[in-house]
Amino acid sequence: QVQLVESGGGLVQPGGSLRLSCAASRLTFSNYVMSWYRQAPGKERELVARISASGDNTDYEDSVKGRFTISRDNAKNTVYLQMNSLKAEDTAMYYCNAWRTPHNYWGQGTRVTVSS
Repeated sequence: QVQLVESGGGLVQPGGSLRLSCAASRLTFSNYVMSWYRQAPGKERELVARISASGDNTDYEDSVKGRFTISRDNAKNTVYLQMNSLKAEDTAMYYCNAWRTPHNYWGQGTRVTVSS
């Protein structure tokens, strides 16, 4: 079945950077809109960033604009999230999502903790 495997999470100090990766398999990656979501303790899952199938269009949640960058490499079946200037409020489990109607797939998540 389809697999989305996230990596790159960890503990980082405020102001630091992390790069998340999501490797996809068993799907035609270049046909799918790819997104990163996050869920903080006690909160609902929210969309962080989204990139079109071609990579030409991106969208970001307001609080991460200018700090996070989503990108994809369709040759490697991988989507990335570069996170800079991290804040404590970015602490959450980050999930990769692949969507193409009617299909919607999720990874298991990678934890990001921003703390001094």
